[in-house]
Amino acid sequence: MKLIVFPIIFILISLGAADLPVSYYQAMSKMDPAYTLCVKNYDAGASVTESYTDFEHLDKETEVISRSLNTSDNENDYSAGNATLEVHTNANVVGKAHIAWQSREIMPDGAGRHAAYSLATEDLTGVFSIEKFIQLWSNSTIGSVSSNWLPCS
Repeated sequence: MKLIVFPIIFILISLGAADLPVSYYQAMSKMDPAYTLCVKNYDAGASVTESYTDFEHLDKETEVISRSLNTSDNENDYSAGNATLEVHTNANVVGKAHIAWQSREIMPDGAGRHAAYSLATEDLTGVFSIEKFIQLWSNSTIGSVSSNWLPCS
């Protein structure tokens, strides 16, 4: 008899604890979906942010490649060598999106600030598709990095 009573009591107690207050379900239904990815490569002086909020549908694929290469044997050489940050994103969204990237000087100036080379942001709302390739390299010159593309006619 004792073997039957204990499982029944355990089941009744666990069923009573499973009910959560109504305020829990109200709070959960008011939560807005959000997805944020932020990648920084300090050696390249580069950062990328990809953020989606208030979305009803999000189908995305993001590939990030971050490399830090210093080919110098000198311990006092703080140059980045050939550091890179590459991001390829492909997304179909019903909602809001924010995509931004920044490139800056690696070493601070006399006041401790890093000079910003470039900054780009893109904010989108609605139903849209995004396909974006961002490639940030340190220690590169104009013409040393190129991509092949076909212009619209």
